[in-house]
Amino acid sequence: MISRHFIELSFRGTRYHGWQIQTNALTVQAAVETALHKICGKQVKVVGSGRTDAGVHARSFIAHVDVESGLFLDKKVFLYKINSILPGDIAVNNIQAVRSEAHARFSALSRTYEYAVRQYKDPFLTDLSWFYGRPLDVGAMNDAAKKLLYYSDFTSFSKLHSNVKTNTCHVVQAHWKEFNRHLVFGIEADRFLRNMVRAIVGTLIGVGNGKITQEDFIRIIESKDRGTALFSAPAHGLSLVRVKYPGDIYL
Repeated sequence: MISRHFIELSFRGTRYHGWQIQTNALTVQAAVETALHKICGKQVKVVGSGRTDAGVHARSFIAHVDVESGLFLDKKVFLYKINSILPGDIAVNNIQAVRSEAHARFSALSRTYEYAVRQYKDPFLTDLSWFYGRPLDVGAMNDAAKKLLYYSDFTSFSKLHSNVKTNTCHVVQAHWKEFNRHLVFGIEADRFLRNMVRAIVGTLIGVGNGKITQEDFIRIIESKDRGTALFSAPAHGLSLVRVKYPGDIYL
């Protein structure tokens, strides 16, 4: 009997061209499908909760698979097998049975990303956070970030020429935290556009270093023009940290 399960993964995206399978490129989806093929003896389609850009990490990424129910009868054995096959920068953390109509992408209520900035150089964190050594006004950055909650069209922070039907997103939280010369920007929304978080971070950094004002930040949002926003922050500082689903989809 075929049943649907959610698989929770974490991965370090440094080596990968994002989640989604691409021709002649190393991707996380391809690595996971290859591992499942070795366990099941046949091709298994893995459907992710969304795309991630090249170099972006995930602490909690959800995908769904339809497989024979018996494959997951002993969860510990399955987790041991698949993690033995997967490369060291990808891990499967959990599996959970869900309703047959549950979808890793379309059933998601929200996604939360975090962007990490270091204000000192650390060779051990080079691939996991962005080194930015100039002084930043975190209070001004937070005041500007709050404005995101009052808008829904984020064309100004969208990758140009992306194939999406709408640039509407509903942001429910956006906030910078500061500790020990580390800055972490957390943002939660029902959906995100390609490059959106990195473009927002780069533009908020512009507020923090005094290049633009909070009023400029509002004008950038309202312009609905990617050309008005500032640079996109580097991919290696960004991580997907949570995907939220309705509780009733789990069995």
